[in-house]
Amino acid sequence: MLPRVLATVTATVLSASCLVAAGAPRVLPEGTLPADHRLGPVKDLDGYFPFTPPSSAEAWGKRAAEVRRRILVSQGLWPLPTRTPLNPVIHGRIDQGEYTVEKVYFESAPGFFVTGNLYKPAKINGRAPAVLFAHGHWKDARLSESTPAELRKEIAEGAERFEGGGRSRFQSMCVQLARMGCVVWQWDMLGDSDSQQLSREFVHGFSKQRPEMNTAENWGLFSPQAEAHLQSIMGLQTWNAERSLDFVLSLPEVDPARIAMTGASGGGTQTMLLSAVDSRIALSFPAVMVSTAMQGGCTCENASLLRVGTGNVEFAALFAPKPLGMTCANDWTKEMSTKGFPELKQLFSLLGASDNVMLKRGEHFEHNYNAVSRSAFYTWLNRHFKLGQVEPVIERDYTFLTRDQLTVWDATHPAPGLTGPDLERSLLKAWHQDSERQLARMKSESPDEYRKTLRGGWDIVLDGDLSTAGDAKWELKNKVDKGSWIEMAGFVLNTSYHEQLPAVFAYPKQWNGHTVLWLTEQGKAGLYAADGSLVPAVQKVVDSGATVVGLDLLYQGEFLAPDATFTATPKVKNPREAGAFTFGYNPAVFVQRMQDVLTTLRLVQTHEHQSKRVSLVALDGTGAIAAAARAQSGDLIHRAAIHIGDFRFGKVLDLRSPDFLPGGAKYGDVPALLELGSGSLKAIATAKDGAAAAEFIVSQ
Repeated sequence: MLPRVLATVTATVLSASCLVAAGAPRVLPEGTLPADHRLGPVKDLDGYFPFTPPSSAEAWGKRAAEVRRRILVSQGLWPLPTRTPLNPVIHGRIDQGEYTVEKVYFESAPGFFVTGNLYKPAKINGRAPAVLFAHGHWKDARLSESTPAELRKEIAEGAERFEGGGRSRFQSMCVQLARMGCVVWQWDMLGDSDSQQLSREFVHGFSKQRPEMNTAENWGLFSPQAEAHLQSIMGLQTWNAERSLDFVLSLPEVDPARIAMTGASGGGTQTMLLSAVDSRIALSFPAVMVSTAMQGGCTCENASLLRVGTGNVEFAALFAPKPLGMTCANDWTKEMSTKGFPELKQLFSLLGASDNVMLKRGEHFEHNYNAVSRSAFYTWLNRHFKLGQVEPVIERDYTFLTRDQLTVWDATHPAPGLTGPDLERSLLKAWHQDSERQLARMKSESPDEYRKTLRGGWDIVLDGDLSTAGDAKWELKNKVDKGSWIEMAGFVLNTSYHEQLPAVFAYPKQWNGHTVLWLTEQGKAGLYAADGSLVPAVQKVVDSGATVVGLDLLYQGEFLAPDATFTATPKVKNPREAGAFTFGYNPAVFVQRMQDVLTTLRLVQTHEHQSKRVSLVALDGTGAIAAAARAQSGDLIHRAAIHIGDFRFGKVLDLRSPDFLPGGAKYGDVPALLELGSGSLKAIATAKDGAAAAEFIVSQ
């Protein structure tokens, strides 16, 4: 089951521009808001992210597939982009006796370069295991050097061992692994060392939206359009990791059955994600990152949709039952031994691999990938890849290489000229066009695959479907006899997710078994005229013998204080204007409103007086919500009358608009939602054509 998030967003309200109709019935006293869990504070990266082990291997298989798909969708990798030629350039070989070091760059996408160093054992018999080494937020990590004072302190604390080799934890790792017989690829995260096509300030420090990059065409990263198309810095970085694995596996001396990945901090995040989604990784070791606490504070570690209902411990769990090692320190991982690791141990035991998960405790050290932690990784790797080293494996000193010796770019191999905003626009345009081509090809050549891809994407974007809507109940509060029909006001309760929706049922005394859910921008008040009578189109449907349901969606009607309206989606406390900090942990308001519709449909479906037919009407700005609910409700809805007009998610230019939907433009936008829906549909040409909608709905 895809999870729903309980704590999401608090309403932002300003002076009303449209008032509730005077004749609309209230469920709550004036000034009282529903007891709905979603009116609490938003969840952010500093929340609590526990992992609940599954009850069976079968249950875990289903859950793991869903979370894995969530990762891929959030990274813009569902479906995977076209694997274009890497065009690798390997040069500048340095012979260090026991091992060699080479400089490498290749294209993860045309014109977009990955840079790093390749370490190899001097002698390789047969095929060698390989290690992908992703670094975190140490500045210029691959090319960095500790100051004498920093190194002396680390040696005194037992974090490092050598005054020579200890100058770089990154070289230390690569050299030791090469000495153990491994091919090692260490590459630069975006904006670091030789990867300067996008600057470090932009990649890791983005804070303010750029109007010039927020355009309907040729948009830039972090814009609403980029988010709507699931294009992000984190997605680019994950793709670089994926292509790094492709590069390593292209080396003829590498054993494809023995590929490991490791990294600390932000490198641990990269390790978790690639290990979760790419089965070619055989051993994973994310250091000082797996935690039920802080999930990753950088823009390169957050993507919209990624952690809605899940978190880093579960991401690490996706590697089970293959060998998974971790470390903790005196940081956000300090409670891992009691919060997170026991649950991982339980999962691995359930899968018959209790010895394949390990936590090296290091709470006496600050955030690190020091010699002690590296030794834990070497030993774990040695044990599972059978490298024949004496355990525990301990580093030896080595000859430190300078920045000038390791840097990839030189006069013969100049750095790429396409950088900054020009690169952003070019790259995102190419990525979008590739996605569109893939979907178009699937649609023409393999309709089943096309529909499966669309369905898989939209299920994540919309956070579930009718089957995951939870348990719904009706709580009657007021009942008024209106002659030929009865007005029943009360709550549609979602007891699974603690949601309380004010609603009204216009119930004809001679009910024919037909139920119509009628959405409006004013909520249930939109069904009424000022004098308390139903508007003519709604009255016509009730007169036909059908029950009409009016509903206050989240932040409509009684969800708002008197004389107030909802205008802007709230965001997390982080002041940086990157959408992933909010939408990586909370569903968009659009999604929550659609889920309100599904909750009500669930009530209609499961109520003791079950409907024979169910219809849906939305003739104003709720049209896209109705289209989404129809697409996610299987074959429950028989007929739908919906006005869409020219609304498209890809045209929403404000991250805080209630209509903003991360991923909304990725899978065909609104037309694809209409295509996915089942049952008959009438597209209403104008928002005011209620008579045509009523006629269509009752003429069954």
